[in-house]
Amino acid sequence: MTFDSRSFPCAAFLALAAVPAAASATERIPEPGPRAEQALEDAWWTGPMLASGAATLPKGRWLVEPYLFDVRGDDGDSLGNLTYILYGLNDRVTVGVIPTFSYNRPDGARNSSHVGLGDVTVQAQYRLTEFRKGSWVPTTSVVLQETLPTGKYDRLDGRAADGFGGGAYATTLGVYAQTYAWAPNGRIVRLRLNTSATASRATDVRDDSVYGTPAGFRGRAKPGASVLVDAAMEYSATRNWVLALDLVYRHDEPIKVSGVGPAGELIAYDTGTHDSFAVAPAVEYNVSPTLGFLFGVRVIPAIAGRQATVTPAIAVNMIY
Repeated sequence: MTFDSRSFPCAAFLALAAVPAAASATERIPEPGPRAEQALEDAWWTGPMLASGAATLPKGRWLVEPYLFDVRGDDGDSLGNLTYILYGLNDRVTVGVIPTFSYNRPDGARNSSHVGLGDVTVQAQYRLTEFRKGSWVPTTSVVLQETLPTGKYDRLDGRAADGFGGGAYATTLGVYAQTYAWAPNGRIVRLRLNTSATASRATDVRDDSVYGTPAGFRGRAKPGASVLVDAAMEYSATRNWVLALDLVYRHDEPIKVSGVGPAGELIAYDTGTHDSFAVAPAVEYNVSPTLGFLFGVRVIPAIAGRQATVTPAIAVNMIY
């Protein structure tokens, strides 16, 4: 049957006219009943693009989740890979490692000479509480991470794009929370809140580096502390398809650099404090409870002279 737009007014009138004809003066149209609530086990998840889960893995289970992304800005782009490799030590404790790799393509300068290993993060997560339907208590965890300076960051020999790391040890303490709510149509909405603070140690810097120092420089750099808050939600549209959104705020204290330049001159500067905001919508497709795909994009708008970036990403979430 084909639709003819000219017939719409007549069809609409007949539909409206049929309502009073279908109910007598003593008969009331029944109110729609409440929708059946989706069961927790009927919802499959990959996770939003940025916020990590507060739940820990069952003892003996593995989670492997590689991300491929491309950070695009006005001065070029950086292709990257980040992979979560996590293991359930017991039902409350999950440990893991997060290696990173990248390849930089700056405008007006040479690309990276190779795909380089970035800084590697090791982490431990301890679950404090667990969500139970009917209770207001969410799943909560504390997370301790240590970033190891495995990526090249100085002595770049005039090729800034070969800078893949920060050169400094950094410790991050985080608190993660996760809970569930039911939308009016009965579908599940999963909510996450990640809060974390990072403190970095100082590092020696030689020659040209990711900190903008010139060839012949000798000195030190001290990355500033940072605070991050990430609120995320996921809507279980169907068992397989999920819509996700992250809203992120980050505050960075100044990076301080001091030392001696190639002519013996004193060099000292800092980058100033910086606040940034990000939004990251994503779509998840879950093949099963243990296999899912994510397609998303992170957008950081330009603020206080810092360039805007757009980062499309894909990920695969696998649990063994």
